[in-house]
Amino acid sequence: MTDANVVHLNTGTQEQTPTSPVGRLPVALIQVRDKAAQQLKQALQALFDNADDTLFEMADRATSNAEQNTFFEAMRDLRLKRKSIERTFLQKVFEAFAVLNQYEIGKPPQLDAVSFDNLSLVQNDELEESVAVDAMVAKVMSRDGLALGYLTTRLNTLVSKKVEDRSNPLGPRALCESFLDACRSLGVEIRVKLIILKLFEKYVLGEFEQLYAEANQVLIAAGVLPELKSAAPARRPSPRGPATRQGTSTAAGVEGGLAPGYVDEGMQEVFGALQDLLSQVRGSGLPRRELPADAIPISSNDLMRLLSHLQQHLPVQNFDEFDVRDKLETLLVRASAKSGKSRVVGQVDDDVINLVSMLFEFILDDRTLPDSLKALIGRLQIPMLKVAVLDKTFFSRGSHPARRLLNEIASAALGWGDQDDAQRDSLYQKIEQVVQRLLNDFVDDPAIFSELLADFLAFTGDERRRSDLLEQRTRDAEEGRAKAILARQQVEHALNQRLLGKTMPEVVVRLLEEAWSKVLLLTCLKHGVQSEEWRAALATMDDLIWSAESHDEPEDRLRLLELVPGLLKALREGLASAAFDPFSTGEFFSQLEALHVQAFQRFKRPLDETVAAEPDVQESEDAAAGNGLPILDLPLSLDLPAEPPAMVEVVEEIVLLAPGESRIQEAETGVPEGDAAFEQVDSLRVGSWVEFQEDDEHKLRCKLAAVIKPTGKYIFVNRTGMKVLEKTRMGLAVEFRRGAVRLLDDALLFDRALESVIGNLRRLKGA
Repeated sequence: MTDANVVHLNTGTQEQTPTSPVGRLPVALIQVRDKAAQQLKQALQALFDNADDTLFEMADRATSNAEQNTFFEAMRDLRLKRKSIERTFLQKVFEAFAVLNQYEIGKPPQLDAVSFDNLSLVQNDELEESVAVDAMVAKVMSRDGLALGYLTTRLNTLVSKKVEDRSNPLGPRALCESFLDACRSLGVEIRVKLIILKLFEKYVLGEFEQLYAEANQVLIAAGVLPELKSAAPARRPSPRGPATRQGTSTAAGVEGGLAPGYVDEGMQEVFGALQDLLSQVRGSGLPRRELPADAIPISSNDLMRLLSHLQQHLPVQNFDEFDVRDKLETLLVRASAKSGKSRVVGQVDDDVINLVSMLFEFILDDRTLPDSLKALIGRLQIPMLKVAVLDKTFFSRGSHPARRLLNEIASAALGWGDQDDAQRDSLYQKIEQVVQRLLNDFVDDPAIFSELLADFLAFTGDERRRSDLLEQRTRDAEEGRAKAILARQQVEHALNQRLLGKTMPEVVVRLLEEAWSKVLLLTCLKHGVQSEEWRAALATMDDLIWSAESHDEPEDRLRLLELVPGLLKALREGLASAAFDPFSTGEFFSQLEALHVQAFQRFKRPLDETVAAEPDVQESEDAAAGNGLPILDLPLSLDLPAEPPAMVEVVEEIVLLAPGESRIQEAETGVPEGDAAFEQVDSLRVGSWVEFQEDDEHKLRCKLAAVIKPTGKYIFVNRTGMKVLEKTRMGLAVEFRRGAVRLLDDALLFDRALESVIGNLRRLKGA
């Protein structure tokens, strides 16, 4: 027997000392970690056991030898690196748990900024990876979001660091990223990597329902929030067998939550708590119900029929004036008159009506929702009310299809601007279709919400993929532009360092500024300022400048004879590599040759008596040749008189501009450093949605797509991913200071509305 496959869980992380910045984990959390690690290890082994068969099948179906070899090489690579991937993955899981008790006092907000040193364009392969992971995470959240939420809530009671579903060490996002990191050493194509990700989804993520159930059970047994009770998950067949849940659709996944007889005590307790709050504020914050003595409550089924009647007769215009409670009262008065008995809504159903009304009051007052979409979303009030009458877990279950549909619509609408053309905008039309379908078809079967949710998620997923691609291109272009700007600044610095304040032949200044600057720019972009190529380009520029200066020493003549042929060759090759205009190159070289002839003529003129005995030019050339030095082959005779070169003094800094660019600096004054406005700017994160008030009538909604650190630019895009605005840090601070920009709350709409309702009821209770 060998222990090669045994993972000693207590060695996953080093024991922390009491003074370590990483705090000790509670015993219950260590149990959760070890139990999860064991299950993840077994799931990974199942993945690798099946990967060979899957890749072999792909190779068998390959249409070419090259494609077949790709899969065979991937099989070989995976076998060789399997143990390393397993070990790295589990190590990352242990590390994620280890930092849960790490204190982050005074930690500044982190921006996803781009530095010049690591400016790299995200390739399409990485984007495909990202899209695949997003889809995998969405499936897990749809299926197991509630259990994960309970686990996250319990973790927050045990550790010092704020944990969210996204940062939960056992969350799908964290584990997918850990697996991708562990697979970085694989030298496989993106299509093979996507196949491996699919296997990870099937064999690892497919087991998360049981993983979360067992983790929650461990914490419940340890006394951590035992009141959070969730239904025990049904044991499913192992994904190794033929029956696997992985193939079910998103619709089936979310619909499962509304199975007949589904009751969860914890969820029902939430509605009970809301009822209790309502009962305590009746007569103070809410009007007290004055019921006739002979009042007979109608059944929930009768209420559903009345609501369906109202649903079919919603006004198209002036919907904000439509009051559901008033309309219900009118219908009940008619029913009472017909039956001769006073009919009223039952207390439980009345509480539901009150809660849903308050939720929609918040929604229709919410500044995050675009005004032009509020009327559409407001028309969902009756369908949502009917769902709440049918299923009280609507108020407590975050994965409830109706609740998720409302949240998804609001999230998609976040970037929709009032100036968008509603009649032709695909998002507006899609939301309109969803609303109309509910109003026309929803009677009492809530399965329609699962169907519409799956359809809407597919639509927004397609839109998001398109916008992600365009947004990535926007980022790539901005990062490339930032790199070009920095390279131009490097070239400007090199030119100004050598020319500013000097008087030089005009041809040399023009050649360096108009032509050689392009060579330097390309060299900087391709190789960087630490490269041999950059140093060689600077040396060529220095040699040219030296050759154009006045020199009186005899040894300078020999150096010039040696220097010029190589200099002209380096200049010609450099300009050719930069695709500089050949005609302009010819003109520059004609003038340079004349300039160098004049330099030799200065040497030929008698100097003074101390140097009168020096050899003449021909003798110097002979001597140079005798010493093995190159002879300058000039087409012009040294005996021809020449006009002195036109000279120019460089008195202004050289500024290089891209075609069509004008360097107008944004005013960097207006907000003193340390102002609270800078805190607002620095709190922005990549992905934050903001709204700019452009003038009295126009607002611009956009998302922060990138912070280009070297240039200090904040790049904003619209919901299609197209760049609409760029600002400096100071420019944004000015906008925040004058109240012309506000951060849009991208938290889930329903959750914010419910939180507001509960807060209001508690305030009324305390009043």
